[in-house]
Amino acid sequence: MEAGLVSKRLKTTLDIFTSLNKVPQSLEDDFEKYILSIKGKSEYGSIKQKIDEKQVNGRQFESKFDLLVEKEKVEKANPNKKDNNLQLEIVKNQLEPVIFDNFKKPLSELKLSSGVSIVPRRQVQKPKPQYHPSWKLMRVISGHTGWVRCLAIDPSNEWFATGSNDRIIKIWDLASGKLRLSLTGHISSVRGLEISNRHGYLFSCGEDKTVKCWDLEYNKVIRHYHGHLSGVYSLSLHPTEDVLLTGGRDTHARLWDMRTKVQIHCLSGHTNTISSVKCQSNEPQIMTGSHDTTIRCWDIRAGKTINTLTNHKKGIRCLEMHPNNEMFVSGATDNIKQWNCEDLSFVQNLEGHNTIVNCIAINSDDVMVSGGDNGSLYFWDWKTGYTFQKSQVAPQSGSIDSEAGIFEMKFDMSGTRLITAEADKTIKVYKEDDSLIDN
Repeated sequence: MEAGLVSKRLKTTLDIFTSLNKVPQSLEDDFEKYILSIKGKSEYGSIKQKIDEKQVNGRQFESKFDLLVEKEKVEKANPNKKDNNLQLEIVKNQLEPVIFDNFKKPLSELKLSSGVSIVPRRQVQKPKPQYHPSWKLMRVISGHTGWVRCLAIDPSNEWFATGSNDRIIKIWDLASGKLRLSLTGHISSVRGLEISNRHGYLFSCGEDKTVKCWDLEYNKVIRHYHGHLSGVYSLSLHPTEDVLLTGGRDTHARLWDMRTKVQIHCLSGHTNTISSVKCQSNEPQIMTGSHDTTIRCWDIRAGKTINTLTNHKKGIRCLEMHPNNEMFVSGATDNIKQWNCEDLSFVQNLEGHNTIVNCIAINSDDVMVSGGDNGSLYFWDWKTGYTFQKSQVAPQSGSIDSEAGIFEMKFDMSGTRLITAEADKTIKVYKEDDSLIDN
């Protein structure tokens, strides 16, 4: 049993190294001898006697390998006889220790019977994570009467907007946390918000199947985008073109002309709710994540799927782009995965959350934060995937423990403030712990 296992492993090793050096493998008598030499070394390595002649019962053997072959024959021929033990003792006492010079040499000098050198495998060195200061809670903002489902940061970094299950969009001062304005118009939960960095517009979507464009100069709705057949859960603005991407429960993502309200494409292919959509200036310009466990990348001109990423085993809940690198990250119930935008290749897996990952935020200092459905908040180093801080959000007094979920989070434009929208009807603001930096 053990000899067969050793044979299989040696054969696998031989196949690997011969394929690397492009030399045909040789599995002749030398290979069998090599197996027997390994076995002889393991069983008779403690024998220290050396003899010149190797004889058993008056028979002459040409090599050490023949003795091992004889031992195998004796074991198979008389497995139950006591005489067998005597013959084995003769073999054991007269056998020179099977310790070959090859085992005393460095691995780089070893050669197989085919003449192929064995190259030692390099040990994979894990990169050291970059130091990041810890983060602490700075402010808790209350004002909504329902779960806070979404938020968006103003490009000027002066204010931010939040949307809630109470059907109201509230605009807050970023520095003081005071309420500036409340916008009403949705007749159901507000699920997505986006602020244009090229126009003075705020876009919102909700479970009432509507997508609205708000003019922030007059604080009223100026455009409606009709077409979705069910709730709209996510929206994204293209950074360089006047187009708007939305996705929701009807399993279709829709691309709109921002000014004329015309639907450019209806992107079909997902088989379940689309929970997150993203636009970027580089290819692929459109990405969608769905509860059908897939991420689809789309051709913005043809309106067709370029590639489908199927690595996740659970439904996708969020997608987030890195602000500096051409990479993005996806969060789901199973884990978090990093991807390369250029070739859509998988980079690494980030594990640790034991719950649904609802949202992810990344700043320019390679700090990635993920929020879970149970209120867990994880801070990661982007390059190494190392978790340098874990915290559990405590729900607001008066709320039950199940209302500790984090639905959305964003870094401000400076990357030094983290804003979270949570199920306990509050907005929390985090900052780096300056006291630890000074010490």
